[in-house]
Amino acid sequence: MPFIHDDFLLDTSQARTLYHDYAKDMPIIDYHCHLPPGQVAENHQFRNLYEIWLAGDHYKWRAMRTNGVDERYCTGDSSDWEKFEKWAATVPYTLRNPLYHWTHLELRKPFGITDRLLDPSTAKGIWDECNAKLATPEFSARGIMQQAKVKIVCTTDDPIDDLAAHDKVAADKSFNITMLPTWRADKSMAVEVGAKQYNAYVDQLARVSDTNIAVFSDLMTALKKRHDYFRARGCALSDHGLETIYADNYTQSEIDAIFKKIRGGSDLGQEDIQKFQSAMLVELALLDHAAGWVQQYHIGAIRNNNPRLFRSLGPDTGFDSIGDSCYAKALATLLGRLDDQNKLAKTILYNLNPRDNEMIATMIGNFQDGSSAGKIQFGSGWWFLDQLDGMTRQIEALSQLGLLSRFVGMLTDSRSFLSYSRHEYFRRLLCRILGRDMVNGMIPDDTQMVGAMVKDISFNNAKAYFPFKVPE
Repeated sequence: MPFIHDDFLLDTSQARTLYHDYAKDMPIIDYHCHLPPGQVAENHQFRNLYEIWLAGDHYKWRAMRTNGVDERYCTGDSSDWEKFEKWAATVPYTLRNPLYHWTHLELRKPFGITDRLLDPSTAKGIWDECNAKLATPEFSARGIMQQAKVKIVCTTDDPIDDLAAHDKVAADKSFNITMLPTWRADKSMAVEVGAKQYNAYVDQLARVSDTNIAVFSDLMTALKKRHDYFRARGCALSDHGLETIYADNYTQSEIDAIFKKIRGGSDLGQEDIQKFQSAMLVELALLDHAAGWVQQYHIGAIRNNNPRLFRSLGPDTGFDSIGDSCYAKALATLLGRLDDQNKLAKTILYNLNPRDNEMIATMIGNFQDGSSAGKIQFGSGWWFLDQLDGMTRQIEALSQLGLLSRFVGMLTDSRSFLSYSRHEYFRRLLCRILGRDMVNGMIPDDTQMVGAMVKDISFNNAKAYFPFKVPE
């Protein structure tokens, strides 16, 4: 039997029925990812397995470095084949790391390789077979998305982005997948980087919004213009990537003075940074509520922890970690400030530290108001947690302290077009958990009832929750 077979992870007859009859064929709404929009717009054809599978994949780079692979085979100047060869030599050492499962799930779908495990002895054959398929239309960027039954994909975009790729895809009526931007305005509040870098960004924002940004109200005017620009192109979601949550007390006069100070070229102290970011989280959330968007908060990553390699390689190269800040009170304060004004948008909260699962699962219950099912969501296991243990713990916490049945389910959070296997991974795990519960008498052994829940979590809940039209 192949390692990744039809019943992989499905260890009860109930789990197998739930997956094959209810989960497997549901479409995908990929409501948070980092796919390059330009590659979708141009229907990029990947030159080889390295480009689609290893380029930009900091998960694999971390494993390769740990396995003693020199940096030139990760981010350096070695050939595509040499880099792939080093990855193939690393794969056998990833047993019990989610990369081992992901690797072979992705070889199975979309490439159809189930008769071999990736290792040095099989590397050349897999390289040649996959490269041949990548040269065909079915394995272009769009072709892979269509194979995965993607209905909507939401990319992650800065307010200064022109969204030209989104316009191109929207105008192409031959493509049956909707690609929408997601507003990620983190740089507009990132005053901690210092006055020089922050002002360079604000100057860019001023140019694209045709706004002279001298005072704080100008900043918000410029952001509102860009928010409207995104909205006109179908944007319905925002996102923040935050190390922690700030909810300090502040006055408008203080924020005006802080912005004037940094705009004048002076770096800010920690107290001013926290006040400014506290205010910006509120102001940006008010824009989202007025537009009827869903807001997302990804909380808890500490980034670029290796100064030497950050200087040489830059961000997003595999030197980020789970943080350990305590932010429950600040999060309650932020959500409470918005709720007090009846201006709390639909919200999805993602924690990166698993110790915060129960805190988030209980926090969302404080701000459900009956206006919509699951208005405040506990987001799926993210980044270091989108693996069996991390997703299981998130599902268990949400089940015990909220309503799993209203969960909007999985997302890829990935730069790779091969990552749609993460939806399969999640669905198999979900069915395994529910199947075991049926066997053990923890939930009714009623396939139709539990199967409907599986369909909802796989697709239907997201379709109902997000304010965009899902293609038929």
